[in-house]
Amino acid sequence: MAYAEGTRVPINQTKGEIEKLVRKVGATKFGVLEEEDRATILFTLTDRHIRFVLPLNPKYTDQVRRSRWRALMLVIKAKLESVGASIETVEEAFLAQVVMPGGRTVYEESREIIRDRYLTGDEIPLLPPPRGGDYG
Repeated sequence: MAYAEGTRVPINQTKGEIEKLVRKVGATKFGVLEEEDRATILFTLTDRHIRFVLPLNPKYTDQVRRSRWRALMLVIKAKLESVGASIETVEEAFLAQVVMPGGRTVYEESREIIRDRYLTGDEIPLLPPPRGGDYG
């Protein structure tokens, strides 16, 4: 079952709600770039450029598109709630979507490194190192 699979909320309304959410917490820039197969949502928050890419297969029905936009809004709202509750900083909450100087996101920059590290077979600790120490 997809989130908001029965939503009737128009996509433009959801875009407006996303913009309102990020501006309410201090976003200084906001934009949406729409292409046939995806939408890119950009905003600047605490001097960090944030970019979400929402895949939108041209074969998706309008209902599926509305549902995907609502899901994206939920993700952004949850991250902002986490920041507002001091669970995470903006950078921690949006780390994967932070745009680096070369134009790629942190995720795009690091996904191969993470994949390769896990493929080595080396043990990767689940818990953080003890305070004041490390595992090495």
